[in-house]
This record gives sequence, C-alpha cells and structure tokens, in this order.
Amino acid sequence: MKLFPATKAAPPGDGRKLGTFLGVFTPTILTILGVIMYLRFGWVVGNLGLAKTILVVLLANGITLVTALSLSAVATNTRVGVGGAYYIISRSLGLEIGAAIGLPLFLCQVLSVTLYAYGFAESLRIIWPGIPVPAATVVVILGVGYLASRGAGFALKTQLPVMGMIGLSLLALIAGVFFGGAGESVEATAVLADSPGFWTIFAVFFPAVTGIMAGLSLSGDLRDPKKSIPLGTLAAVLTGFAIYLLVPTLLWTGADAVLLREDSLVWTRIAVLGPWLVLPGLWGAIFSSAVGSALAGPRTLQALAMDRLAPGWLTGTGAHDGEPRRALGLTIGLALFAVLLGELNTVALVVTMFFLTVYGTINLVAALEGLSGNPSWRPKVRVHWVIPLLGALSCFAAMLLIHAPAGITALVIELGLWIFLARRERKADWGDVRRDVYEALIRWALIRLSHRPMTARNWRPHILVFVGRVERRLDLVRFGCWFGENRGVLTVCELVPGNLLDLTFDPPRRQKEIEAVLRREALVAFGQVSVVESVEKGVVAVAQANGIAGIESNTVLLGWPDDPERLVYFLRAIHKLRRLHQSFILGKVKPLPPGREGRRRTVHVWWGGLQQNGDLMLLLAYLLTRNPEWRGARIRVLSLASNLLAKEHTERILHRLIPEIRIEAEIEVKIKEEGVSVHEAIHAESAAADAVILGLATPQIGEEERYAQRLRELAEGLPTCFFVNNGSLFIGELVTSTEGAVGTPSAQRGPGWSGSTMGRGNGNGAQAD
Repeated sequence: MKLFPATKAAPPGDGRKLGTFLGVFTPTILTILGVIMYLRFGWVVGNLGLAKTILVVLLANGITLVTALSLSAVATNTRVGVGGAYYIISRSLGLEIGAAIGLPLFLCQVLSVTLYAYGFAESLRIIWPGIPVPAATVVVILGVGYLASRGAGFALKTQLPVMGMIGLSLLALIAGVFFGGAGESVEATAVLADSPGFWTIFAVFFPAVTGIMAGLSLSGDLRDPKKSIPLGTLAAVLTGFAIYLLVPTLLWTGADAVLLREDSLVWTRIAVLGPWLVLPGLWGAIFSSAVGSALAGPRTLQALAMDRLAPGWLTGTGAHDGEPRRALGLTIGLALFAVLLGELNTVALVVTMFFLTVYGTINLVAALEGLSGNPSWRPKVRVHWVIPLLGALSCFAAMLLIHAPAGITALVIELGLWIFLARRERKADWGDVRRDVYEALIRWALIRLSHRPMTARNWRPHILVFVGRVERRLDLVRFGCWFGENRGVLTVCELVPGNLLDLTFDPPRRQKEIEAVLRREALVAFGQVSVVESVEKGVVAVAQANGIAGIESNTVLLGWPDDPERLVYFLRAIHKLRRLHQSFILGKVKPLPPGREGRRRTVHVWWGGLQQNGDLMLLLAYLLTRNPEWRGARIRVLSLASNLLAKEHTERILHRLIPEIRIEAEIEVKIKEEGVSVHEAIHAESAAADAVILGLATPQIGEEERYAQRLRELAEGLPTCFFVNNGSLFIGELVTSTEGAVGTPSAQRGPGWSGSTMGRGNGNGAQAD
C-alpha cells in the first residue's frame, strides 16, 4: 500500500534496552491508576453502593484482563516490532485494517497528551484558583515532550517517584480509614434513591481501566518483547484490579454516601495528611499518563511510516538512542495545536471509543488465530478462542453503553478509512490471519457440504473454460462469467502441450499473470495452467481432476477452434465428459456490439425439447440476462415444426413450461417451409440476434467428422452462438426443479424429442438433417 514513497528507517541504535518492570509494568500501572481513581471513584461508590461498585469493577476489569490475555497470546506467538497494537493488528488482519485502526490510534494518543495535560492544569486550581488553564496546559505539554525526547528509559525512570507518590496516597487512605475515624455508611437502598443508572455509572468508570496498552506501545524499545509484554501487562492489570477492589471498600468504610457523591476530593478528607499525600499522587498519575501517551504516539506514527502509510521521513531516529525524534516533534506539535480546541469533553469520549476498538480488535485477532487452526499459532500464553471472542464483543458493547453516538462515530471513521485504504494498491511481505480464517471456513463448509446430497435444486454452474492464451480469448471467458452469473466457480485453464520438464516458462508465474489479467478485466475467475500430453487428452484429464470436495466443475466451455481437426477431437470428448456427468458447451464468440439506446439485446434459444439439452439451454439464457450487460434482454424460445399438428403440440408444451419455470421468454414456433433447410431457417431467424443457444446431440462414435462439418455450416451464418450438450445428472430437471416440485412430466415433452438442434431428424422437424 504505497501511499508514500519508501524511506529507509534509521538504525535503532541502543533503544531496545528496557526490561519488563520499567518498560511494561511501570507505564501500564501508572496509566491504569489515573485521575478517575482519585476524582470519580467516590462518586461511583456513593451512587451505587459497595456491592454494585464491586460488580462494575469486575465487569470492567474482566474486559481488560481478557484483552491482556489476548495480546499476551499474540505477543508470545510472533515477534512484535515497533508500533505495539498497530503492529499486531496490521500483521494479523492486513495493512488496510491495521491502518484504519492505527491512524486513529495515533491521533488518540496525541489527543491523550492534550487531555492529560489539560486535566493536570485544571487540577492545579485546587491550590491556585486563578491559574490560566490553556497556558498551563501548553507548559505541561512542553514538559512532557522534553521528558519523552530524552528517551523512553529516562522518561520512565522519572515515573518511579510518581509510582511512589501513588503508593503513599493509598497508604494514607488506608491509615485514614483505620486510624482516622470512619464516617457512617448508608444503606444501599438509600444510596440508590436518586443516583444515575448502573450503565451510566459504568460508562463513567470504564476509562479508568483502559490503560493496558501503554507497555505494548513501547514494544520496539524492549529487550525481549515476547517475555516482557505478557508478564508486565498481566502483572499491571492484576495489580490494578486488586487496588480497584480495595479503594471502593476503603471509601465506603471511610465516608457516607452523600459526601462520596458530592465531594470529588473526598480522598483528602479521609486520608491521613490528605492534601499533602493525595494531591501529589493525583498530579503524578495525570502527568505520568501524559508521558505514556507522548512515548506511545511517536512509535505508532513511526510504524505507520515504515509501512508507507505516513511520510517516510518520520521513520528517522536519533543517532545514539534510537528515539523517533521526528515523529515525537510532530506528536507534540499536534498536541499543542489541540489545546485550541478548548472544550475537550467530546474529544475525550471519541478517544475512549477508539481505544476500545483497538482492544476489541486485539481480542478479535486472538480469537481468529485460535479459531483458524493455523499450525503456526503456537503461543506460550494459551487462551481458548471463545474467551477473546467474548472480550471483543464486550469491548464493542461497552462502546455502546458508554456513549452510543461517539462509539458509532468512531466505527464509521474507521470503516471509512478501511474502505479508502482497501481500494489502494497494497503490498505486504507477510501473511495474515485472514487467509487462515478463509481456509478454516472453506474446510468447515466442504466437510458439511459432502454430507448433503446434490439435487437439481442445488445445481450451480461450475464452469471450466479452456483457452490457449487467455489474452486472446477474453470474450469467451467473459461469456463464461456471464453464464456463471456469480452463482458458481469459474476456472480459466490454459492448456500447454508438452513436457513439464522442458518448459521455457514457469507455470506458477504464468498462473499469477492469468489472474492479474482476469482482475484487470474485472472477471471473477480462477486462473490455472496445466501442462498436458496433448490438448485433446488434456481437456478430459483436467476436467476430471478440476475442483475440490463437492465443488467440482460440472460444465466445460470451449472456444471455436481454428483447426478443423481439433473440432473433431472436441466432439469426441463429449462421450467421456458425459461419463463424468459434465456438460459441454462449444462457443463461437464474435465481438459483442455495444448496446444502443432504445434497443434491447436478444437471446435466441432454439428449442428441441426438455428431455436432453433444453433445460440447460434455458438456464444459461436466463443466467446470461441476469448480468448488468444483458439486463433487460429478450429471451426468444424458437422452434421449427414439420406440420401444423406438431406446431400446436410444441406451443402447448412451451406455454405450460415457461410460466412454470419462472423465466420471462417469448415463444415462437414456426412451420418449416418446404425446400428450406433447417440451417437456412435458423440463419434467417437469428442472424440479427446478439447470442444464439442451440442444442448439441452426442455424435455417434465414428461420425464426429461429418458432425463437425454440419456444425461449421450452421455456425457460419450466425452471430455469437453456443452449442450445448447437457451431461448433468439432472437432465430435464435443472429449470423445473423447485421446492416441492419434481420436474416436468415426461408426457409434456412430446414424442421423440432429443433436445438437440444438432441431432438426427425427429418429429419436430428442428434437426439439422
């Protein structure tokens, strides 16, 4: 996907030097234990009571724990490079899906820097009521940028004192509850009297647990990502979970419900030396979250640039420390610009939604990897695919519960990005889970398909088109697509006579060239190259082997040969193809004139009866007219009769049959004039048609040369024409079989009908003899 020219990334230097504790656990736990724990937890407990608050904590942490297990499974199965979550998603679901999530993820990490800096500036009003918040926000962003520019290791080491401040604030809360005199608790029924709904409060609390990707974002800076990411992330999630079970219990014990609901700084009232120990922890938690986002954003942008989804110059790193300085400069610049947005509450909601889509997609990756059964899926942290699948569904459900409009907005933006990127040229050197999923689904379907009997009702045209060179037979292939009408599988096979070991070209490479031609011409078909002893033997050999487990080809389509002798060989193949229950279509295709305004295309079907070829001929005509290029075309069912009695009999049958099979067609039966041959009558009637479909009887062995001569005479005066020999198991049932119907009674078909316009003479007079 070449949105930007390739630029070689600078060498990483000595950047990959962080261990589990400093590189993963520290940024993750500091992002989890953030501002909501200090300022909103009391409000949650005061409104819900202790029991329901614990339920909120269990639900929210359950989602993040499953997500942590999912990313641990992925991280222990493959190398995790620069970019963290984006790297995992793009290498598992493809570049376009990774980019559709990675680009919003980067912007969210940028906006998170602004949001945390803004929150830090606002919290300073506690001690400085008149502080200019926008100016203070700019100062905080610049301070965060400076720390990040010194390198991930330096920035994270400065966070260790912050972790100590948070620990002191927790100890102060515990001491205040046990030694400072607890407030009187209120019964849960009283607390719930005028509180918001459960899910509204869940929505307020849930962002408190959405910091689990902080360590993953530094994947490119870790000494051993496979070890550090799962160990550090799971340790941080479980530690945060334990603290989030402890804090509401302490708050519920230390203050009454009214105080918890109305005072956002209730911690400072309960804790020992409250303002002196709690506020540093609060400010440290906010500031460390800003630092974490400032470290993550540039690395996501650098990974996007490495994949040519962002300008190549952003891959540049410092010569000595491997820090993505250019990406960092752009990140801090955008964060400063975001200060101008002013009201950031709505932005904060959308940021939360984008993070949740990332979590949901990580879970989806783990679920699909496990479900696909790929032998390469061998993670050290094993999770049954049902668990991450439930985690993915829970993430998307949480989006709707938190704020449905913001969640839908985030999904629409990502869907739009995916549609845009999917249309552009993409080139990736790695495989992804999508092929694994497709193969698993195909295997699942084929096994179940093999247990279902094939009936006329289920018959679909799986067409095998033989060509010498696909570029010269595109018109024939296009008719093959039209006859299939996206109902079956179309295979285009180039037959190459010769010895496989003596070839001067590479068959697999030629197959890719064929598929490229088909894609360029917007023809939905599979390419194939088969090296055969001779074309004549190759037709039957390839037709016999083509397909897989219930999706075998059932119809062979051949173009009109330039060599008259080859036409004889084709006719001889009919006997063998019928033994394989495969139908045979021989087409003489001429350039199709463009449709003119006010003129409908016409398809002529020369009817000889339903007993042999008529049903397949009608079905092909119907499928042809279902294509956009043939939409609105007229189907004319034509027949020749030797006398008036035969004419009336044929008309009566067709007028009963055509409405029954639900195909709109005009019916016209003519009496063959004396002295006019069948060939001449067909030529006169169908010379102006856009396509003519005729029956083809199975020639008697030894009579193929004479039969081929008659075919050439008949085709000579016609436009595009197709001769059809129905070798299906369901002769006479393809167009009449419906749910509850068993076909057209044989008594309606008339005496002596062969269903062929090219057979021996019979009572309806429509034969070539």
